[in-house]
Formats: sequence, C-alpha cells, structure tokens
Amino acid sequence: MKKTLIEITLILLVLALIFVNIKNDGNMEKVEENKEKVLTKKELEENKVNDIINSLSLEEKLGQMIIVGFNGYEVDSDFSDLLENYKVGGVILFKRNIKNSEQLLNLNNNIKSINSKNKLPLFISVDEEGGRITRLPEGSTKFPSNKVIGKENDKGLSYKIGKQIGTELNDFKFNMDFAPVLDIYSNPKNTVIQDRSFGTDSEIVKTLGIATMKGLQDSNVISVVKHFPGHGDTKVDSHIGLPVVNHDKQRLDKFELIPFKEAIDKGADAVMTAHIVLPNVDESKKPATLSKTILTDILRNELNFNGVIITDDMEMGAIAKNYGTKDASVEAVKAGADIILMCHTKEKQIEALEALNEAVNSGKISIERIDESVKRIIKLKHKYNLEDI
Repeated sequence: MKKTLIEITLILLVLALIFVNIKNDGNMEKVEENKEKVLTKKELEENKVNDIINSLSLEEKLGQMIIVGFNGYEVDSDFSDLLENYKVGGVILFKRNIKNSEQLLNLNNNIKSINSKNKLPLFISVDEEGGRITRLPEGSTKFPSNKVIGKENDKGLSYKIGKQIGTELNDFKFNMDFAPVLDIYSNPKNTVIQDRSFGTDSEIVKTLGIATMKGLQDSNVISVVKHFPGHGDTKVDSHIGLPVVNHDKQRLDKFELIPFKEAIDKGADAVMTAHIVLPNVDESKKPATLSKTILTDILRNELNFNGVIITDDMEMGAIAKNYGTKDASVEAVKAGADIILMCHTKEKQIEALEALNEAVNSGKISIERIDESVKRIIKLKHKYNLEDI
C-alpha cells in the first residue's frame, strides 16, 4: 500500500511538471507571436514608405526635396504651377503673404486644397520665433524674444511659450516652424542673431531651446532647430555676405554643438543648416550648408541625427553671391541635406530642381541618395499625420 501511494505521488508530480512545461511553452509561443506582431507593425510602416517611394517619379521625389516661397496674399499662377507640375514638398510664408487672420487661413486652406491631388501632403512652414521674428497676423499673441525668455531662465515658461506658438500656428494650418534658435550669442557684433538667442551661456540655450522645441512638438508642429553648427559667433550677416568662423572642432564640441547635441538626443525632428564657413573644421572651406564634413560626418554620423536636414534659404547672399543657387543646391544634397529652402524666386526654384534632376541622370548624385532623403521626409510627414484636408 505504501509503495502504491509513493507511485501515485510520483505520477502526479510528473503530470504537474508536464502541465507547467506545456503552459510555459504556450506562454513562450505567445511572447514570440507578440514579438512578431511588433516587428510586423514596424515592417508594415517601412513597407508603406517604400511603396510610396517606388510610386514616385524622379521629378516627384525631387519636388519633395524643396520648400518654396512666393509673393502675394493669394495663390497665383506661378505658385500653382510649382504645386501642380513640380510637386513641391513644402511652402514657407512670410509677412508678404499675410494680411490678416481670415486671409491667412483661407490661403493655407487653398494651398492644401490644390496640393490634395498630389501623392504627399505639404510642409506648410513659417519662421515664428517670437520677438522681432514673427509672421502671425495682428490679433495673434506677441511673444517675447528669446533674449527676454533667457533672462527669466525658466524651463517651464519656455515650454509653455513653445506650446502656445504651436497652438496658434495650428489654428492657421501651419505644421512646421523654423524655431527655436539654438545659436549661442557669443559675439556682441553679431546683429543677425542678437536677441534671437536665449543667451550667452550654452546650458541656458540648451535647456530653454529644447523646452521650446518640446512645446512645439507637443502641439503637433514640427520644430526645426537652427542654425547648425552654430551661428552665434559671426560678424557678417549671412543674408548679405559669407561669415567665416575660425573655431576648430574641439571648440565646437565644448560650446556651439552642446545645444544641438542635446536637442538631437531629446528627439529633434529637423535641423536647419548655417551658411557659415569653418575652415578649421572643413579644410575645403565650404559653408556648412555645402559641407559633407559638417552635415554627414558630424551631424549624421557623430551626433547620430537621423531626421531631416533643411538648408537655410539658398537665395541668401552667403550662397547666392558666392556659389549660385543652382550649383549650391546640388552641392547641398551631395553634402547630406534633405530639403533645399528657396524662399523667393520661381525661376531659381525651378533651376535648382532641374539641376538636381541633371545631377541624378549624370550620376553625380545616386538615386539611392535621393531615396534616403525622400524616405526621411515621408516618415516625418507620417509622424505628424500631415493631411491636405
């Protein structure tokens, strides 16, 4: 009888172990299934982006790689042509385009309506920094300059201002803001940056700039931090001429790059380049906008930035007078830029697109290089759920 009880106990123990193993195997299978589902979701998004890229002609891909400006309060035939026939990927508005609140809302809705026939929605962008760099119509909030915010040195305040700027931009159908400025104001003779900077201290600029960036992002507006790798220690205004900064890479690492590096680590979606020459960083003496050393080696590879790189306006004097907008557009893409910003002249905008087309067809730029940029652009548009409705 004792032997029988022992045998029964052993059998029950074996059965219990088998049951536990079966249950664990089932749980493992469920874990593996869930892993597959997560991977599949990522793969589906990647496949969706690839499908869009494969559906685009070369002209449509290149169109995505330019943001253009135009004149007037309404969509004219020139701008309609850029939307309908050149499939441009974005537009930037200035004071010259904005009369009042009603007109601005109608303009952006009209732009979206015209573009709705195209395969991808538009970046509708603006420079809304606060202070003297403001584009919004009368009746909108007048935000203080970054210099004033920097004196307060309040991270929470910076976030709230960024959030409110984003909210008001959203009301007018903007989805991209070329802000905040992450340049450190280290040269008193620098008139182009001046009060647009949060201050002379890298930590203050870093902390307040990133808070503003987060506020914009949380209001579903794409924040484009600028001007990489730092425009704070210049004397020449790059709107007029070509600034030269003689700092070496060690100096940049210890000062100018601090806000940008932190912004990238904290999720910056887009970075705008600076039209400044740093001969002790890139011996080719090309401005940052055209420098593979600065855009690819430093920004992409060293700082691990995987977002969208946008040039400053290629019609500014620093580029137009020294390199020509057409050739510079090709050089910027070769250097690593994803989007060319061309704010004024239709003829120059078309010339840039045609030059890029010719560069691809001649082998100066590979189609794979173009697809890299277009993929980043599409992913950013998907991330912010941009729509032309």
